[in-house]
Amino acid sequence: MADSQKVIDKELIRRFNAGDEKAFKVLYDLYWEPLLVSAFNIVKKKGAAEDILQDIFVNLWVKRGNIEIKTSLKGYLYSCVLYKTYDYFRKNKSVYTEDFTSDFSKRVETTTPESKMIYNELMAHLNTAIENLPERNKEVFKLKRERHLSNKEIAQQLNISIKTVEAHMTKSLRILKASISNIATLELITFLFIDIVS
Repeated sequence: MADSQKVIDKELIRRFNAGDEKAFKVLYDLYWEPLLVSAFNIVKKKGAAEDILQDIFVNLWVKRGNIEIKTSLKGYLYSCVLYKTYDYFRKNKSVYTEDFTSDFSKRVETTTPESKMIYNELMAHLNTAIENLPERNKEVFKLKRERHLSNKEIAQQLNISIKTVEAHMTKSLRILKASISNIATLELITFLFIDIVS
């Protein structure tokens, strides 16, 4: 992103956080349409995509004064779309015949270049962070995340107690959340880990 755009975004967020309704309208006018396209390309339902966007902008307004953007403004908003669309599938999973979590990745691949790029960057960063975990933590984490084993199954396979599995998962999640907190919103961090801990 050009330095001038960063300055404009920073000023826009500063004004928005101060409660400036005009700054909010500028955000809305600039980003509603491209974000709607991105959400629609993932959920494939216009009404659901509009509801998702409405929720994002209402939440932005409610949180004004506390919005901290660690990436670009555009990146922040697209990450909100990723989180909210994933949350939509999670809440409506009984409607979908396919596994919504694996299907979500496929849906992101067919969305806007911005959403796809942000998702891929986050996943690459997360995978690097996983590879850098202490060896036993990484082993437990991968059994949980990639093979979808329960804590009991992991404990049996590794010949350790369930409490030890839980301790390894807690430590892994703490390390990983800290590792990606500088590039992801709290909502997106929650999205990345929601099915691992459930």
